[in-house]
Amino acid sequence: MTGNIGGLPPFLTLVGQPVTVELKNDLAITGVLVSVDQFLNIKLDNIKVVDEERYPHMLAVKNCFIRGSVVRYVQLPAPSVDTALLQDAARRERQQPATGARK
Repeated sequence: MTGNIGGLPPFLTLVGQPVTVELKNDLAITGVLVSVDQFLNIKLDNIKVVDEERYPHMLAVKNCFIRGSVVRYVQLPAPSVDTALLQDAARRERQQPATGARK
């Protein structure tokens, strides 16, 4: 999701929802989204590490700040994703003429 919805960055609509963030070092963390900014810096509360056996030192951590540059994926809860909005955005993108196309 790259655009804004009603003037808000798309992830702001998910504050208070559970999300899973996978980092570039393969650590995956599930927690409640507290905040996110335009750089994809993320704050999570009530976190759990997906693979606790691999990262036992993370068991005591209850909240965290994740720098956007280390984020690989953000998995969103399916009911929170507005598929009609995404389909409409994809349709509009297809209708726009390609820029820099070869002749």
